[in-house]
Amino acid sequence: MQSENTQPENIQSNSLPDNAYRELRPGEEYHPVMPAASRPKEVTLYSVLFGIVMAIVFSAAAAYLGLRVGQVFEAAIPIAIIAVGVGNLTGRKNMLGQNVIIQSIGATSGVIVAGAIFTLPALYILGLEAQFYQIFLSSLFGGLLGIVLLIPFRKYFVKDMQGRYPFPEATATTEVLVSGEKKGNQAKLLAVSGLIGGLYDFVVSTFGWWTEEISTRIMQWGTVLADKTKLVFKVNTGAAVLGLGYIVGLKYAAIICAGSFTVWFVLIPFISHFADGQTIAVGEGVTTLLRDMSPEEIFRNYARHIGIGGIAMAGVVGIIRSSKIIRQALGLAVSELKGKKGADETAERTQRDLPMKLILTVLIATLLTTFIFFQFGVLNNWFHACIAILIVFVIAFLFTTVAANAIAIVGTNPVSGMTLMTLILSSLVLVSAGLTGTGGMTAAMIIGGVVCTALAMAGGFITDLKIGFWLGSTPAKQEGWKFLGTAVSAATVAGVMMILDKTYGFVGEGALVAPQANAMAAVIKPLMEGGATPWMLYLAGAALALILTMIGVPALAFALGMFIPLELNTPLLVGGLISWYVASRSGSERGKKARRERGTLIASGFIAGGALMGVVSALLKYFGADWFASSWNATSGAEILAVVMYVAIIGYFIWDSLRAKPEAE
Repeated sequence: MQSENTQPENIQSNSLPDNAYRELRPGEEYHPVMPAASRPKEVTLYSVLFGIVMAIVFSAAAAYLGLRVGQVFEAAIPIAIIAVGVGNLTGRKNMLGQNVIIQSIGATSGVIVAGAIFTLPALYILGLEAQFYQIFLSSLFGGLLGIVLLIPFRKYFVKDMQGRYPFPEATATTEVLVSGEKKGNQAKLLAVSGLIGGLYDFVVSTFGWWTEEISTRIMQWGTVLADKTKLVFKVNTGAAVLGLGYIVGLKYAAIICAGSFTVWFVLIPFISHFADGQTIAVGEGVTTLLRDMSPEEIFRNYARHIGIGGIAMAGVVGIIRSSKIIRQALGLAVSELKGKKGADETAERTQRDLPMKLILTVLIATLLTTFIFFQFGVLNNWFHACIAILIVFVIAFLFTTVAANAIAIVGTNPVSGMTLMTLILSSLVLVSAGLTGTGGMTAAMIIGGVVCTALAMAGGFITDLKIGFWLGSTPAKQEGWKFLGTAVSAATVAGVMMILDKTYGFVGEGALVAPQANAMAAVIKPLMEGGATPWMLYLAGAALALILTMIGVPALAFALGMFIPLELNTPLLVGGLISWYVASRSGSERGKKARRERGTLIASGFIAGGALMGVVSALLKYFGADWFASSWNATSGAEILAVVMYVAIIGYFIWDSLRAKPEAE
């Protein structure tokens, strides 16, 4: 850590140009906020400890939200806001460099959580045991792989491709960090909205005073419609999911919901109408007529698989489109390794990466320890362990640039679709090698967990590095301390996942949703046990993804909407509509920007507050404090109250966002 008495770059509030971090046209000379010749404070005891605390807190929050409602929020923006706010409240000066490190360490939480909860809960869903060390090590090794595989591509994405990628999340986070050097009003707004959103979601999950979900079944005609025609509309009333929809924005929320509406309002009624006499197995030796199924049962057994096929094909399309990027970036890395010895030692501070030899050493060490973990902690078969490590390395390497490219363009990482493909490929290979049954399922899921975490890390880390590029941080310091954040987040998510399993469980009434992990389990079981695999449904989804790609519709977002439950997609659309409404209420661009940014802060507060209080609620239940009003929550009165409260929090969201005033020139 930085302990010497250096003279940091003195960044005054009036010396920060509004366009200091804008993406310039290709070839334009770029001048970061902290010039390369300066020596800003970056790695200090304060920044490292603060970053660790943020990694722990947001790992717990993101794990709860992802498993409870199926959505993982990016922690970068809330952490940046908190870092800026605390720095201003405590009177600290020249915090820009330290805040970048805080955000970089803390933001590891979101990506590690995504890698873990998208895959490893499937072990519980399949009735298998998941030990703490298995969750921890798969998350740790995956995170390390994601870091070292991405570093050789850093210069390509953040410097050489300057002006070609918008980096939406990096832009938003950078705005927060830069504005923090000017003022700290964001911290107060975040605290207020976090308190409101947190208490709102805490009441729902802990006391059950109103329902977490409302549907058209609240009316008698809605129940009849669901029974007769299989048509039902549902929406989750949580504040955290509402805030997530605001940040996602109307465009992608609409595409996600278009996929969901296609399933629930077209495919499910269609399947029910034209398959009257067909039966399907719903349990051990139990069958039922398809026409007697609820819309939710038809979704789980049929329609969702079409979305799975679409996600897998969207991942393939992403690799094909990124093949040129892979070749070019790999060429840059190899050239540096062979012909530029010591280049990083002489490069200017803002372009100094960890030495390529060190990266290669860490990569080899990570692969070796992962191989040992597979052999002694999972497979106990040298041949199968060799196959497993080969699958991990090849797929993680190929998909790393896809993940980074997706984040750079739209801010969304298609990691779930790429992981589904990993599971299918690894399962087919392992079955061919003679590994089937429960052992095969455990191995495939842990392999998937390592790959998923690696890809999530690659996508998230490129955002951190772009922020550092714009502001003038030292890349080597961001890269080195990212390893610490990975270890802390991996340990946290392992503990939280085990607590949530004991509190809620992943199977049965009231279980955690974990939609991605359920999709993984649905794919893996028939492949490993020789059961009926719905290949035709997968192929239909793949064909649909190709058609969507041909007509210019983002296939991944559409396919995600097809397999995530309806009630978790519709709040995204509500939040997206709020975002559009807030930004369109002002005639001036400055007014629109001010309202949109205030809404982003409120949404971030809802997300962070709702998720954190969700963890508190889970801990209370874990320790035996059950205050949930089950009898009242099952009545129509609780659902009517949910409608009233949902409208109220939407109204507050809009009202507070519209209060924003443009900054004076």
